[in-house]
Amino acid sequence: MFDYDVIFVGSGHACWHGAVLLKLAKKKVALVERDLLGGTCTNYGCDAKILLDSPIELKEALDRYKGIGLEEEAKVDWTKLMKYKKEVIGFMPTAMEGMFAPAGLDILSGAAKFIDANTIEVDGKKYTAKNFVIGTGQDYIPLDIPGKEHFHNSRDFLSLDVIPDHVTFVGAGIISMEFASICLALGRKVDIVTSGKTALNAYPQEYVTKIVEKMKSQGANFVWNAKVESIEKTGSRYTLKGADGMSIDTDYILIAVGRKANVEGLELDKLGIEYSDRGIAVNDHMRTAVKNIYASGDVVDKKIPKLTPTAEFESNYIALDIINPLNPAIRYPAVPNLVFTLPRIAQVGVTRKEAEADPSQYRIEDLKFGEVMSWLNKAEKDAHITYIFDKKNHLVGAAVMSDDAGSYIDVLTIIINEKLGVKELSRMIFAFPTPTYGLISTLIPLFLKKEE
Repeated sequence: MFDYDVIFVGSGHACWHGAVLLKLAKKKVALVERDLLGGTCTNYGCDAKILLDSPIELKEALDRYKGIGLEEEAKVDWTKLMKYKKEVIGFMPTAMEGMFAPAGLDILSGAAKFIDANTIEVDGKKYTAKNFVIGTGQDYIPLDIPGKEHFHNSRDFLSLDVIPDHVTFVGAGIISMEFASICLALGRKVDIVTSGKTALNAYPQEYVTKIVEKMKSQGANFVWNAKVESIEKTGSRYTLKGADGMSIDTDYILIAVGRKANVEGLELDKLGIEYSDRGIAVNDHMRTAVKNIYASGDVVDKKIPKLTPTAEFESNYIALDIINPLNPAIRYPAVPNLVFTLPRIAQVGVTRKEAEADPSQYRIEDLKFGEVMSWLNKAEKDAHITYIFDKKNHLVGAAVMSDDAGSYIDVLTIIINEKLGVKELSRMIFAFPTPTYGLISTLIPLFLKKEE
């Protein structure tokens, strides 16, 4: 007999959703957590970010109405906002425990390591299970240079009571660009230093270029193709040095050069489970090389975007696979992806780059949505949407640049996944006047447009 039917190593979205499903199926389930219950997204990732970012997004929207109805400038008090964030997000682990305990989920506190395929050790005590699910997420990739102890990470930034006057970001990916957008909106001086020649490589570069230009107009200093070699501290300030004489004096340095699978200490080698910095190798049922051990979420080596919604999707799939041995292989729908710059950038499905590489199969339609619908779109004249249609005139991809990109991309994801067209959309009635009504009304004619 095993102590548990299933033990989840981790307690974030890659784990707890499936754990709840399994508990409803009368399975005995435990969650192992060495940090804060609920994982990264809940405590020091997405939830904290959107709470802190939302007032700044609103400020930007209000600023667009200067001269056309709003004259007083909106101001964000970061210190008060951070106090509110710590109250709300700080309560999350307690709230999660309050949800898990009545559901009958056991919490095993400590770091886990595998003894064998059916046994783990947590805080010196051994536990057995028929199945395990590894959902330990990712950790920061360090930059091993002199002065590396002076770096901060996103978790540190999201707990700052006061944002320093001058912030330098190493890396030009999602974390750097999102947090830099916040700093600039609050009037801080910003440097973005990257080894690459562009920012946000996974996103539509026509949108990224506009974001970069906006950030430059706000005072951002971008240093491309740069190699950071050392950090020196003098008093309360830091000097970041690099190749070709690069030298930047700053108040705060945040490193965001990528993330790696968080598998340290699990001792997967002894089980023959294959993994790399990209993640744990799994098959089409999310199983590792050891059949009764699954992996879920950001710790998995996969091409699908590593996002909270995909982690939840995989967690639920694994639960159903454990319940039903005849469960079919996992199939991902179109996955929307959103970066919280100001404005936001979102995409789903076939990308513009993919469509341009195969023009015989795809049609690209660009819509200057902000110009067409500025009266309905909070005066956001620069909002833009790119649509990708296949040869059957199905919508198969989209990209959006707008403060409301998240809402738009969710609607477009439903249209893509359900293969909705003119006939289906014309049978529906949407609330008016709303931005999503404008989205649908401008999209429908594009279904009917033929290749020129």
